[in-house]
Amino acid sequence: MDGDFRTEFVREPSKLKHHPALVLNADYRPLSYYPLSLWPWQEAVKAAWLERVDIVAEYDEVVRSPSTQIRIPSVVVLKDYVKPQKRVAFTRFNLFLRDEFSCQYCSASGDLTFDHVIPRARGGITSWENVVAACSKCNLRKGSKSLRQSGLSLRKPPRQPGAEELRNMGRKFPPNYLHGSWVDFLYWDAELQAE
Repeated sequence: MDGDFRTEFVREPSKLKHHPALVLNADYRPLSYYPLSLWPWQEAVKAAWLERVDIVAEYDEVVRSPSTQIRIPSVVVLKDYVKPQKRVAFTRFNLFLRDEFSCQYCSASGDLTFDHVIPRARGGITSWENVVAACSKCNLRKGSKSLRQSGLSLRKPPRQPGAEELRNMGRKFPPNYLHGSWVDFLYWDAELQAE
C-alpha cells in the first residue's frame, strides 16, 4: 500500500453524491475524521476487486457488469495498516481545524482568514505559534498593531498541534451525511457518557 490513501479523500460532497464508502485503517479506525475518510463507491468497488480491502458493510443497491454483480460497499477496511502521519502540515485548513473554525479574537465562525499575532511588519513569522484564525472584521481591526494596541485578546495561545490532537479535533465536525453503517466505526473509541 502506498501513501495515496491519505490524500485521495474527497472534500467536495458533490463528488460523493451516491453511496460513499467509509475507509477504515486495518485497526478499524477511520484514516481521517476531517475530512472523513470516504471514497466514491467506484473506488471502494475497485479496491475490493483488487483485494486491497475487506468489505465490512454494504448498501442495499448493487452494481452489475455483464458477468458480475456486487453490492455497493458502505464500509471498507484496508488489509494493510497505513501508519498515521506524525507531522502536521502547516496549512490554512489545518490551522482552521486547530482553531475549531472560529475567530480566535471574537469566536465568530464566518468569513475566516488568518492573522499574524505579531505582525510580519514587526518581525513576526508565519508559524503555528504566531498565526491564528481570525474573522475579517477582527483582522482589519488589528491590522499591523500589537494585541495591546488593537485592544484584542486571544481566546487561547497559538501552538503547533499534534497529529493525534488534530485528528481528534476533526471528530467534532461530522459531515452532513452519516450513513447508519458508519456510526459504530466513527466513535467507537470515544468515552461513554454515564447517565
